[in-house]
Amino acid sequence: MLPADVQDRDGAKTLFGRLPDLPRLAVIWADGAYGAIVDWVQQQFGWALTTILRPLGVRGYVHLPKRWIVERTFGWFGRYRRLSRDYEHNPASSEAWIYLAMTHRMARQLMPAREPGNRLRRRRRRARRR
Repeated sequence: MLPADVQDRDGAKTLFGRLPDLPRLAVIWADGAYGAIVDWVQQQFGWALTTILRPLGVRGYVHLPKRWIVERTFGWFGRYRRLSRDYEHNPASSEAWIYLAMTHRMARQLMPAREPGNRLRRRRRRARRR
């Protein structure tokens, strides 16, 4: 966590330095603001920092490749009550809730589709009280 008055591109060097060894990481997609540190990231860590830029001269909405993945993930976080606002005082607690939300999301993706013929996803009917 960094103070709010630090620009993202300035704080990126500090945050990259705090990362553990990530041998499988090869490419990082970033906003155009990080263009100034592309060479630094390559020299320090050996990662390819790729900036996703808007096409020049285009007005209105433009679908940017790979950027929608991040926006979609933040949208998923908003569906979980504890992640819809910043309720947590401890950053470790916020991180734990993100892990829980994404674990739930991935587990739901592994479940078979809810179809009438699928016996694994059929809901049991409750017994009526008399």
